[in-house]
Amino acid sequence: METLYALDVALFRVVNDRASDGFLDAFFVFLTSFHQSWWIAALAAIFILARRKWEGLTVLLLCVLAIALADQTASRFFKPLVQRTRPCFELPDVHLLVNQPRSFSFASSHAANAAAVATTLFFFFAKSTALDKLFVWTMSVYAFLVGLSRVYVGVHYPSDVLGGFAIGVASSALVYGAFSYLWKNVIQTRRLRAKDERSE
Repeated sequence: METLYALDVALFRVVNDRASDGFLDAFFVFLTSFHQSWWIAALAAIFILARRKWEGLTVLLLCVLAIALADQTASRFFKPLVQRTRPCFELPDVHLLVNQPRSFSFASSHAANAAAVATTLFFFFAKSTALDKLFVWTMSVYAFLVGLSRVYVGVHYPSDVLGGFAIGVASSALVYGAFSYLWKNVIQTRRLRAKDERSE
């Protein structure tokens, strides 16, 4: 465990020590602060609705459900369970670029939420047109950079972010799996039964 922690700290230093670069500081603070970068989510929602029309509402709903599950799992379950102190309060000489309340560190809910959205979009768009695939990969890179931003601004270890990514992917898979089951085994079945009854 000590070796893993040492590696975690070393990786944290590699990323966080880059802070003090004017452009990178502004870039990662922008990514890590939703009140600044909210319009990226808005543009993504517009793209989804434009490409999938009414089905796009389903995609957005599943994104919201996946975020809710990921956020609650990271913040309400793992953080109080693990009770890990954030690096900005534990390590010396951390470049802290944002105001940070004294909540626990593992796992990163920012990373969990971003990964939940990217994974949900992957389920719906990855096997479609070249434009849709570009959209998915763009949102995946965005999710990765959001996670990286949490290390850069000094509030999470890399393992916190990786844990958040895992939670986000798992949460999205659970939500999408539940939706697929209900769609195939409940909604579609009822539609077929209703169609058969009308044809009799």
